[in-house]
Amino acid sequence: MFALINHKKIPLKKKALFNWSSGKDAAFALYKTLHNSEFEISCLLTSVNQQNQRISMHGVRVELLEQQAERIGLPLEIMQIPEMPTMEIYENVMRETLTKLKKQGVTHSIFGDIFLDDLRKYREDILTEIGFEGVFPLWKIPTKDLIQEFIRLGFKTIVVCVNERFLDQSFVGRIIDQSFINDLPKNVDVCGENGEFHTFTFDGPIFSKSIDFEIGEVVYRKYERPEKEDSSDTASDTSASDAFDFGFWYCDLVSI
Repeated sequence: MFALINHKKIPLKKKALFNWSSGKDAAFALYKTLHNSEFEISCLLTSVNQQNQRISMHGVRVELLEQQAERIGLPLEIMQIPEMPTMEIYENVMRETLTKLKKQGVTHSIFGDIFLDDLRKYREDILTEIGFEGVFPLWKIPTKDLIQEFIRLGFKTIVVCVNERFLDQSFVGRIIDQSFINDLPKNVDVCGENGEFHTFTFDGPIFSKSIDFEIGEVVYRKYERPEKEDSSDTASDTSASDAFDFGFWYCDLVSI
């Protein structure tokens, strides 16, 4: 589609929502999208645990999420999700939210996924139902290249959650830098794309200024296996059969 300005046809930007997790992959994908004249981002979309008002999986407080959105300069759309929803409940909330945004002219949904094919297919299947198109700015870029460019651009991110299947408590609460990368076991992806760890990005070129916080309590949490097999993995973040045999270390961040 085109707009006619001064007798010239100017391509109209595609209106998109951005799926915002608060972490490094989302921040880098947003950076790339903001430098792509094809899209106009209408909002940041984040799922929040309804029970404790923290970002799903990352465990970051809503106050810090709101500060991110404010300093990025984009509206924030929050989806309130029960802690261990069935897939039906999760997908219903998603469909309701996307349908509302579609009525506002949004046609595309942008993600920070890198190489998980099953996850991409799952997302695209839901989007197709509603008439959306998925966009994946980081897709299949080698994660070792991504993390080096991320650091080189001046982004700063802290590890807020680690899966004990892959990493011990010592990795939670650390800033991702070359030292952190060097310390990762060989079986751990440097971007944590397999759910090994999650992050909170607090500074970088997409923010008007950095976000200040204090590191609070470090806690261990192990999730109970849901009674129903169709429960969404918003807690365990994996479909592995033994996922609930492992717990997570969380680092609380407190806004100052």
